[in-house]
Amino acid sequence: MDRSRRLILQFAVIAPWLLPTVARAADAGPTLRIGYQKSGTLAVLRQKPELAPRLAALHVGLDWVEFQAGPPLLEALNAGSIDFGTTGDTPPIFAQAAGASLVYVGHSPNAGSNHGLLVRADTPFQTVADLKDKSVAFTKGSAAQIFLVKALATAGLSYSDVRPVFLQPADAAAAFQRGAVDAWAIWDPFYAQTELSDQVRVLLTGDKVSPSNSFFLAQRDYAQQHPDVIAATIKDLDEASSWSQQHQDEVAKLMSQVTGVSLAAEQRTVARTAYGVAFVTDQVVAQQQDTADILYKLGLIPKAIAVKEAVWTPPTQ
Repeated sequence: MDRSRRLILQFAVIAPWLLPTVARAADAGPTLRIGYQKSGTLAVLRQKPELAPRLAALHVGLDWVEFQAGPPLLEALNAGSIDFGTTGDTPPIFAQAAGASLVYVGHSPNAGSNHGLLVRADTPFQTVADLKDKSVAFTKGSAAQIFLVKALATAGLSYSDVRPVFLQPADAAAAFQRGAVDAWAIWDPFYAQTELSDQVRVLLTGDKVSPSNSFFLAQRDYAQQHPDVIAATIKDLDEASSWSQQHQDEVAKLMSQVTGVSLAAEQRTVARTAYGVAFVTDQVVAQQQDTADILYKLGLIPKAIAVKEAVWTPPTQ
């Protein structure tokens, strides 16, 4: 196994229960295998394919695979198991540094309030500074990792001042609830579900640190071979995002039904979602480069990267 492959596997392991669910838009035309998570515009589009008229016009078949977090989704993308997916800002940086064959094809602004640094209410921790030398659970290589780094900086702490505990969201939730870790950095809807408990204290949310983005990514070869499909997907996602913003109650009910997350948690998740999908701009690249540079300086990725080298250019209209 080469070094790049080992680096990817260090931050991403696909759980064996992750099996594809299939929703065919048409029998003809190319297939787009999509990795999605429990929230966001892709999750809405998976349930309401009529919101993708451009893909329908291209007769694109859609295959759907659900993931708990971004790192295993990008491992699947690099392995060629899926063609397209969405993550927070951090997973693509780890993947690019490990030589993964992916490209940024679109982005959404991240409201930040959908990430929280949590402690249990029965602990003495009242501020981020209280976490010095304490254990913090998060998913390695996920957006929660850079959120934690930036959250610690607001209190004058560094990443080395806490004890990281690398767990996928479901495992982290269980460890947090039983007191096996002192704190947990997590995103919606897991954050919202936990936040609704009276036993939780929120030390900081992502909107208090710095702006960030969620990203849509594609397997590099697929994007080169099917630029019309990728462009149509981003445009349909933007319209689906606008629809979601205008129908938040319906989206919350829909997501609750398909994910098993409580309606109250989904309502909270939808209300603090930032809407809009667009192709990647120079400003977004610059923000992402800043994050990549932070991770490199901390020694969390093995080499410096140039984010712009992994940015896909949409076809001219």
